Amino acid sequence: MGIHTAGERAVLEGLVDVQRREIVGLLEGLTEEQARRRLVPSLTTLLGLVTHATFVEKVWFHHRVQGLSRVEVGIPETVEESFVLTGEHTVASVLEAHAAACERSRVIAAEHDLDEQFPWHHGSVSLRFLYGHLIAELARHAGHGDILREQILAEG
Repeated sequence: MGIHTAGERAVLEGLVDVQRREIVGLLEGLTEEQARRRLVPSLTTLLGLVTHATFVEKVWFHHRVQGLSRVEVGIPETVEESFVLTGEHTVASVLEAHAAACERSRVIAAEHDLDEQFPWHHGSVSLRFLYGHLIAELARHAGHGDILREQILAEG
């Protein structure tokens, strides 16, 4: 049974994984310089989009669902900070951190039902909502990244 005919949970998990792969694919074949290139006034870069996606995994699954503090999870307090790159960020290190965060997220999520609720700024949210939110957010960022990647590759 594939994602197209699976049950609700498998469909949601499968669609999140599709978007996770899209995010990772943004860095495929790029140099370190290309991955860091800024083409917009914000801090958004292809490498920054993947660090942000790692933040998203950790803030939702590790912080909210598992109940760890942001300090325990090792994530910044603001979304903007999740795009900040240091000299320690490389394509390889960012991809490794993202893969580890995603794997941990899968383990955490597997311990909960879709109807289980978790705290959020706007009240409680279900794991079902979280999956939908993550699909939308990652797809939006993958789209941003597709445009940046196209521009970077066109420059040569």
